[in-house]
Amino acid sequence: MEEIQKVIEKGPFTASMASLKNYKVPKWYEDGKFGIFIHWGPYCVPAFGSEWYPRFMYQPGTKEFEHHIKTYGPHKDFGYKDFIPMFTAEQFDPKDWAQLFKEAGARFVVPVAEHHDGFQMYKSDLSRWNAAEMGPKRDILGELGQAVREEGMILGASSHRAEHYWFMDGVHKIDSDYTEDLEDFYGPAAPAPEDHSSVTLCPPTADHLDDWLLRTCEIVDKYRPQIVWFDWWINHLSFRPYLEKFAAYYYNRCAEWNIGGAINYKYTAYDEGCAVFDVERGQLSNGRTMLWQNDTSVSKNSWGYIEGHDYKKPVDIVCDLVDIVSKNGALLLNIGPKADGTIPEEERNIMREIGRWLKANGEAIYGTRPWKIFGEGPTQIPEGAFTDTNRDKFTEKDIRYTAKGQTLYAIVMGRPEGGTVRLTEVRPEDGYRIATLLEGERLKAKPSEEGLLVTMPETFTYEEYPFVIRLNKGRAGFDDKDE
Repeated sequence: MEEIQKVIEKGPFTASMASLKNYKVPKWYEDGKFGIFIHWGPYCVPAFGSEWYPRFMYQPGTKEFEHHIKTYGPHKDFGYKDFIPMFTAEQFDPKDWAQLFKEAGARFVVPVAEHHDGFQMYKSDLSRWNAAEMGPKRDILGELGQAVREEGMILGASSHRAEHYWFMDGVHKIDSDYTEDLEDFYGPAAPAPEDHSSVTLCPPTADHLDDWLLRTCEIVDKYRPQIVWFDWWINHLSFRPYLEKFAAYYYNRCAEWNIGGAINYKYTAYDEGCAVFDVERGQLSNGRTMLWQNDTSVSKNSWGYIEGHDYKKPVDIVCDLVDIVSKNGALLLNIGPKADGTIPEEERNIMREIGRWLKANGEAIYGTRPWKIFGEGPTQIPEGAFTDTNRDKFTEKDIRYTAKGQTLYAIVMGRPEGGTVRLTEVRPEDGYRIATLLEGERLKAKPSEEGLLVTMPETFTYEEYPFVIRLNKGRAGFDDKDE
């Protein structure tokens, strides 16, 4: 703790929200827009239910509890710890992963460093329960981080250590494999609050809070991640002074190393402007002045690998990416590798399809900034977390806008009727007069009472994916020569 305090005292940030409001989002993040999230750990061995298997397997009445007894026997004889030797990762190829993520168009990669289960996916000096000493016996975060950086992408890391305080409380409710020798893995296993979103129930002890801070700072010092992602339970009021200490420590380290770093938080854990706001499995209905992020998964029913995924369609993910970017957001898209280290082929295909679209249309995504309005059209996006599977499909009348310098991009979310795109929000006074497709073909464009009318060429091939019209600024207004 003394070393942490020394870094904080060096500045330029102090451990207060007032000081942290001087934080600036790094340009690489504002430009990057798209990243890959990775949930991978011993919970992918049973491949059942979700990455919350280690909790629910000890909870009578759950499908995971029944599945565990049926498949592995009584909990006393086979507990969660016994999955670790089966978590072999023998096919884990960090270079292959990194190349795939780059092919997907990702600009940053955020592996889970430690999930709720308490198993660290990196070489730790604070706990023996880590991937370098058990299971794979490899420094997963370190190896992948090196490969990611060699491909020119930014490395991040997520910590879910906060939730571990109560995550394994079921080991005390049944005749389980828990012993005092496992306290350093299953513990503290405090009684969980009935309302996990509560910011006052089940307050963590000072020991847990200190441990949380030490572990998170260890990740920073060993791997220098440029994103540190936190899950929701840091919203508990007990964490607030520790969040201030961590942010001051992290931002000061980033200043010392001359790298741009960012902290992701949910709900109200940090004050506005102190870090990057993150929405889990959901979006915003309107734009936001400061960069924000949506984290979601390729699967509708799990973050970690399971048998029986309900996968999203690549086109729907692309449409969400476009909507998010138009509202000054970034998309962090999760995948879940198998226990042997292979990435499911379905997930590889999803990433490749996204990458194919970005390779052709990335000019309208990367490095852009919000326009005066994010878009137009009838489809309403519900605001808030856990809404990603509860929304209407985008239509040909839904347009999303992004801007870069003197160029405006109109991203059309569906095939227009009659081959005419109506940009009702683009007016002559905006000064955009030359319309082309990203392929470079000149389009007919003229103003009307309905806004700017753009006529698509008869030879244009429509896909199910969005297409992009580029509008360049010229002299104000339009005339017949522009048709």
